[in-house]
Amino acid sequence: MKKRFKILVRKYEPFVRVTEKFWRQYAELAGVDMNLDLIALPLPELHASIVEGNFDVAHVNTDWLTECWTDGVLEDLAPYIGKSPPQDYPEGWHNSLLILQTFDDGIAGIPFHDGPECLIYRKDLFEDQHECEMFYTEYGLKLKPPKTWDEFVRVAQFFNRPGQGMYGTLFALYPDGHNNIFDFTLQLWSRGGSLTTKNGRIVLDTPEAHEALCFYRSLINSDFIHPKSRELESIGACWTFARGEVAMMVNWFGFATMGEAVEGSNVKGKVDIGPVPSGKDREPVSLNVYYTWSVSAKSKNKEIAYDFICNAVRADNDKVLPFMGVVGCRRSTWADPDVNALINYYHRMEEIHRYASTLPRLKDWHNISEIIDAMVLDVINTDKPVTEILEQAQQQIDIL
Repeated sequence: MKKRFKILVRKYEPFVRVTEKFWRQYAELAGVDMNLDLIALPLPELHASIVEGNFDVAHVNTDWLTECWTDGVLEDLAPYIGKSPPQDYPEGWHNSLLILQTFDDGIAGIPFHDGPECLIYRKDLFEDQHECEMFYTEYGLKLKPPKTWDEFVRVAQFFNRPGQGMYGTLFALYPDGHNNIFDFTLQLWSRGGSLTTKNGRIVLDTPEAHEALCFYRSLINSDFIHPKSRELESIGACWTFARGEVAMMVNWFGFATMGEAVEGSNVKGKVDIGPVPSGKDREPVSLNVYYTWSVSAKSKNKEIAYDFICNAVRADNDKVLPFMGVVGCRRSTWADPDVNALINYYHRMEEIHRYASTLPRLKDWHNISEIIDAMVLDVINTDKPVTEILEQAQQQIDIL
């Protein structure tokens, strides 16, 4: 009976197709005669399976890396890299894609799929002469992609056309412990706030957080929000945009590229990106979360696992990713003329990474994120005072 090689991935068709493609390629090149067990899971189930460690290779979200590393779930790849580094490692990647998996005592993975967050919008709408004239007549202003949250509200209201099957915007409000946290973090950062003090303590009960949550509550309850937002996680939000049902959204860079690259998209050639809106007179911010190829410390196929990863992250394979709905992580991919011919804003990844920040790197982040998620859900789903919600969340954080 053939040995089996187990890979865990997020339940997302492009991730599955890419992983299958790279495994077939590697098995043929290396002469590896093993059956692939490819298991695709939603985010909560993926996290639970990864922390158990029963896999050979997994796509590990950077939110989970510190927990997994501290608990000894992941194999240290530093000795393997020392003997036989991946092509162009580490110079081939932006430093912001190497920090979160690099610890004082080892390296937990190699980048697979990148964010970061940005404004994604229908450029055909913003460039339409009739739309521009209508916007000027209504507001006395030039129609352009919003740079502030106040502008975002105005533009979303303008493009809200439910009778035509189009809404101003949407947010992925499905409670999966991720998107609500990301939305809150961007609202907070874009107002000059922070999740942590200088000594690393998580602090939620701040004036900036209060302002962020009050605005977010108002935003989510506006009539220009897509009515199915509460049912959507980030992938569902992406497909809603790709079908042409919203004018703009704040989401991951990869979901902008999906609109250009996947079958079934109605917005091919009509997409552009910009900075996430911010508070007035604030510099742009972005959130950088990415996935790594990582090896289980329990794997009995560690050499094969590492060799497979090295093959998967070759420059020519990384270039394949944008054409399959996944985001390439190499700088060479970002600047590649073929990639930019398909997605003409790909080169702007360098620019976004210059102002992108990351979430706190804490072992307890998964538990902390559950508190923040519950806090945001309280804001969305109840009419409790925001002050009370923040105080309660802070108390729970302090207990942790």
